[in-house]
Amino acid sequence: MNFKKLSALLLIMLFLFLITACSGEKELISEEFDPNQDFDSILEEAKGSTVSFYGWGGDEDRNKWLALTVAPILKEKYDITLEVVGMDIDNILSKLAGEKQAGLRKGTIDMIWINGENFYSAKENGLLFGPFSEELPNFKKYIDDEDPENKYDFAFPIEGYEAPYSKAQMVFINDSSLTKETPNNARELMDYSKKYKGKVTYPASNDFIGSAFIRTLIYDIVGHEQFLNLEPDKEVVKKAIEPALDYLRELNKYLWNQGKTFPSTSGEVNNMFEDGELVMTMNYMPFTAALGIEKGIYNPTVQTFIFEKGTVGNTNYIAIANNSSNKAAAMVAINEILSAEVQATQLEELKSLSVISYDKLTTEEINRFKNINLGEGVLTQDELFNKRLPEMPANIIPIIEEIWLEEVVGK
Repeated sequence: MNFKKLSALLLIMLFLFLITACSGEKELISEEFDPNQDFDSILEEAKGSTVSFYGWGGDEDRNKWLALTVAPILKEKYDITLEVVGMDIDNILSKLAGEKQAGLRKGTIDMIWINGENFYSAKENGLLFGPFSEELPNFKKYIDDEDPENKYDFAFPIEGYEAPYSKAQMVFINDSSLTKETPNNARELMDYSKKYKGKVTYPASNDFIGSAFIRTLIYDIVGHEQFLNLEPDKEVVKKAIEPALDYLRELNKYLWNQGKTFPSTSGEVNNMFEDGELVMTMNYMPFTAALGIEKGIYNPTVQTFIFEKGTVGNTNYIAIANNSSNKAAAMVAINEILSAEVQATQLEELKSLSVISYDKLTTEEINRFKNINLGEGVLTQDELFNKRLPEMPANIIPIIEEIWLEEVVGK
């Protein structure tokens, strides 16, 4: 080894030593936490602690619900302080990966709002703690463990490394006073786009809702069953979706800006709809229309519709960081979020689909859910669940997004 390499190695070792020395208690290796222990013991360990919940900062309504509804319940019942941190999931995973690389065993992140490709990546790279979800009393009490969405996240096995949080499903929205039509399939959407030429578009594939919209169209054109076991190879995937690519290229002729460019975010599409520049928008939150009408953003004549064959739906989850410094409080908090009480407030305040199994509820709990007013311009939960299509495997989705960029935009 030459002198320069030796000097560099010594500097790195010194740097790591200084990190360890300066970080004090955070670098101490904590005792191994056992999620299988008696839950009363976990409750006792969690008492009086603070637990951090990292999630998307852009959902102001959800963060408000966490702060004003969930946090007070946790404080009153368990003396747990909930700290909500808004951060993009990419930054969350980068932070976890950086802490892991630095050997930080007592990290800053406890709970994480996560699903899909991000869960797949985080679990594969050892960033998540588990299995823990099936040890939660309310998971056993309220969750259907045979439901595929509670066993697989975007076709990737969960294996107890995350607990369900809420459900989402792709819906389409238009204003019945302007366009009475509600396309039932991709073919009718093409006709709709021709009739209202230049007034329909969708977000680019890098946007979560845009990607889900593209997958919904693919399902409607070529079916969904084949994707559950499809090889994650670009040429294989391209061959499977070729008829849908033909459709999307044809659709470009009638879209806003003729499909030469697409709005980069779903927020832009929604703003264009609100301003009358577009005649329809879309969202993965199925009761968005009700919230928009309630806030005065949408006209009372706004309505929700889905395709006859159905639309893509998924569950989002809460995971625990592998280096969480407060796994006990995280388990207690997640367990409470899975309670019928908190799930009902989520549906009531956020208009977010519940993850609990209704056949596990008491009569009193069922009545609580039935009496929740979902608002105007929306479909019922039964209508949505009856036409709910499973998500593609997490390792297929980036390939489709890449193919769309290469084969559809500007074509």
